[in-house]
Amino acid sequence: MTRISADAIDQLLPQTQCTRCGFAGCRPYAEAIASDQAEINRCPPGGSATIASLAQLLGRAPLPLNPANGVEGPALVAQIDEDRCIGCAKCLPPCPVDAIVGARRHMHTVILELCTGCELCVAPCPVDCITMVPRESIAHAPPAPPPHLNRARFEARNERIARRARAQAELLNARKQAARAGHV
Repeated sequence: MTRISADAIDQLLPQTQCTRCGFAGCRPYAEAIASDQAEINRCPPGGSATIASLAQLLGRAPLPLNPANGVEGPALVAQIDEDRCIGCAKCLPPCPVDAIVGARRHMHTVILELCTGCELCVAPCPVDCITMVPRESIAHAPPAPPPHLNRARFEARNERIARRARAQAELLNARKQAARAGHV
């Protein structure tokens, strides 16, 4: 039997990076499917269409969406109630595609063109000013971003975070070495 690559599987996923599948993003979920460690029915944002595409690619029978992972529904976007936002910035780090902008102690907003509807920004908000609404319910809302752009933004964000962590570790190491050199 020919093994299907995680890359091929990842191409079929919506790249919302919502983690509702139980994995840290679409790529880890694709890797789990490729290694037969996860079923193909754990992606609520992709729903039955994604399950059918995965089943066809992998030569498996389609399965109903696993209710433990959520339910299929319309494409969602985050909306911030600007009057209630306190500018705590707790919604910024969990956004996997940097679709929320704002500064500490200032009101934040969602860039609709970038929002994947992952819902990861809702729980950290201490004043419950973020709600998820169907994309089609917003007048003049742009269409959902395509998966390849979601993936690119997610990868760029992760690289930026990793670069900052490396720079911080290098700075800390340099300070430790300077402190040791001063005590010799």
